[in-house]
Amino acid sequence: KVKPQLEEKEGKTFDVFSAVEFKTQVVAGTNYFIKVHVGNEEFVHLRVFRSLPHENKPPSLHSYQASKTKHDELAFF
Repeated sequence: KVKPQLEEKEGKTFDVFSAVEFKTQVVAGTNYFIKVHVGNEEFVHLRVFRSLPHENKPPSLHSYQASKTKHDELAFF
């Protein structure tokens, strides 16, 4: 659900968009930190916020880190 949000921010489309690792952080909702393979040897780290169920809002891309590699550690940011 956040792929179009990232594509808009980066100004390009991704043929490959596959999550390979994730971590969670509970706040007033949940932050998901996701390592996504976007083709070749390129990865992007996403911070996606999912609000509490009663708010009935879709997941949103809060921030991201581009130009990551497969071996870069996925950390909270």
